[in-house]
Amino acid sequence: MRWQGRRGSSNIEDRRRSGARMGGGGVRIGGLGLVALVLVGWALGVDVTPLLTGAGGGGGWSQGEAELTEAELTGAELTGADRQIGEFVSVTLADTEEVWAGIFAEAGGSYAPATLVLFKGVTASPCGGASGATGPFYCPSDQKVYLDTAFFDTLERQLGAGGDFAAAYVVAHEVAHHVQDELGILREASRARSSAGEARSNAISVRVELQADCLSGVFAAHAGDRFGSIEPGDIAEAMNAARRIGDDTLQRSAGRVPMPHTFTHGTSQQREAWFRRGYESGDIASCDTFAAQSL
Repeated sequence: MRWQGRRGSSNIEDRRRSGARMGGGGVRIGGLGLVALVLVGWALGVDVTPLLTGAGGGGGWSQGEAELTEAELTGAELTGADRQIGEFVSVTLADTEEVWAGIFAEAGGSYAPATLVLFKGVTASPCGGASGATGPFYCPSDQKVYLDTAFFDTLERQLGAGGDFAAAYVVAHEVAHHVQDELGILREASRARSSAGEARSNAISVRVELQADCLSGVFAAHAGDRFGSIEPGDIAEAMNAARRIGDDTLQRSAGRVPMPHTFTHGTSQQREAWFRRGYESGDIASCDTFAAQSL
């Protein structure tokens, strides 16, 4: 992916210098424990109900713990690698903003971009505590994407999805949830899930996630045309990442037998297929997972 020296986004909230920590009885997780929770979290699917509805909870945070004190603002310096990954995310976010603004404008609408929060370790959100164990997520309550940049290392080293466009796919997928929010899709999905049983609720979640994969593919197609940023192998990196984070693959990685009724994000085959569909069509109309009889 050609990203060096290109325009970055102004919609970045960088909390990586804050030194935020869990207070009180919060649980501190690191090393292999963190990796295991990331794998299990993806395998089981982080419950997206609070993400869709804006409810709090999760992560062991209280309102008091979410407020940083002066002592917690440590002002730790960022490493060169930290700065580089921040620049990469900023450029990728700027690309999503330009692509989606153009697509919305063509449809006679306007696109209000999301803010992306970069953090290291843990931070607070209206949708609950954010940490490496939760994985990246979008919070509709404040219309922000939360991303621990260490997840990119987990993606490559633990999940086998390396490459800069694999990382760009992660950003594009979370921004796609914001696009769904802008279109009112998340509200409708939340309403449907609120009156559904567990299996049906999970099935709705799968359609939300696969649609975000498809919209990520739409973004990739437009980014290639608009910026000339796509290099040979980039799309393969994104599709590999989509495969690596399928529910069935992650449940096997966690030593479990895949249980389709627990899936919340879709199988590896489905995730790759819907990304491919969006990329090959370049059209959001091809991403109606809710009308699809077969995923």
